[in-house]
Amino acid sequence: MASQTGEIVQHSLDALLEDSSFLPDLKDQTRKQAFTSLAALLSTPNQIHKSFLRIALENGRVVRIPAFRVQHNNALGPYKGGIRFHESVNEEEVANLAALMTLKNALHEVPFGGGKGGVVMNPRDYSVKELHLICEKYVHYFSDVIGPDKDIPAPDVGTGDREMDWMMAEYKSIRPGMPYRGSFTGKSVVNGGSLGRRKATGKGVYFTLRYMLYDFLNEQKNWLRTVDNVFAKTALGYRNRPLTLSVQGFGNVGSIAALEAFECKHLNNKVVAVSDRNVTLYHEDGLDIPALIQYTSKNQGDLPVDEKQLSEANVKAQILDREQVLYLDVDVLVLAALEDQIHQDNVDKIKANVIVEGANAPVTGEADKYLSDRGVIIVPDILANAGGVIVSYFEWLQGRETQFYTEEEVNKLLLKKMKGTMDTILPQFFGDPFPLRQNCYIHAVMKLSTILYRQGKLY
Repeated sequence: MASQTGEIVQHSLDALLEDSSFLPDLKDQTRKQAFTSLAALLSTPNQIHKSFLRIALENGRVVRIPAFRVQHNNALGPYKGGIRFHESVNEEEVANLAALMTLKNALHEVPFGGGKGGVVMNPRDYSVKELHLICEKYVHYFSDVIGPDKDIPAPDVGTGDREMDWMMAEYKSIRPGMPYRGSFTGKSVVNGGSLGRRKATGKGVYFTLRYMLYDFLNEQKNWLRTVDNVFAKTALGYRNRPLTLSVQGFGNVGSIAALEAFECKHLNNKVVAVSDRNVTLYHEDGLDIPALIQYTSKNQGDLPVDEKQLSEANVKAQILDREQVLYLDVDVLVLAALEDQIHQDNVDKIKANVIVEGANAPVTGEADKYLSDRGVIIVPDILANAGGVIVSYFEWLQGRETQFYTEEEVNKLLLKKMKGTMDTILPQFFGDPFPLRQNCYIHAVMKLSTILYRQGKLY
């Protein structure tokens, strides 16, 4: 497990070790031994599967592409996690993301374990036919370890419903006569996917912000004023006043989060900046998010990069370097790109006082501590971006029952699930001297520790 996740899990276990009300049957030396076992179980994956996919390209060449499937922990249910197609994929990254999935599912009471997959490639470098072959080969190579009751992949960076459709079809052909609908989630609706799945992560990202700074803040404003907590003071500073947002990453997560903010009737906010791999667009009066989404849908997902393209999109904006989205003087920064975007070399340039992690691990451990010490509220990935796996669970259930929910029903179930988690975590966060990430990890580790203890895995 990468250092940041591993260190926070260890800090959580250290805090729980001293809490005699947690697992009270474990005492003295037996308790210490059990917690040592927990540290070992939660800091290492159960299995790491690696292969090299043999792909015959259309130009006649044959290449071998590294591919991974890491299965971290299945104490709560089948392994669950996306498959990432990206050139930066490596074994350590995939293992860390699998561990994060274990904790995310535990936090939100989703009955899955944690898994993750990755293929070391840039999907833009391959034709549709070649991508189809890569998907088929991935399923073929890992078919023995995935399945509806074993390990259920889903989309991630570089993959979407098209790839999940291809993969489920290959799984069905390899396992004739066996249940297959739940082998992959994030599929197209026509192919057994769930309505609302594509927008679920972005909706959940914005909902965590809205719920914290509107619903919870207004319901608990009198109590929060009595709390001697730097984070409570930060939150109260934004009560009933306009908010400015910038969004790094304008893919499936960032664009939907931006659209949710644009359309929100509860928080008085405006999205003043968005970015992608090429550019940052800024307008102090707020950007026309629907127009930008319409433009990107017709231009391979890319934002306008010059005045001509802005005119085509009918959008007014100032064009900045892509990294500038991180450093603007805004209230809220939504990180919906990749890992390690805020680190020790740029953390002192960050001006936002609320950061929402739509991506996985976009803030390094050193930067997290620096910002938290400054009173910046960081809504962590484990809390904010769980919408995808929550609706994936609903999709998995619908596939097993062959009964399907409306999009309105899916959204209602999603927000109810995330509200339940927030109602558990936020009073602890504003009442305890721990950053929100630490509170979330403690809650998740408590759940996992209790299950592992009841299953007899600690001795």
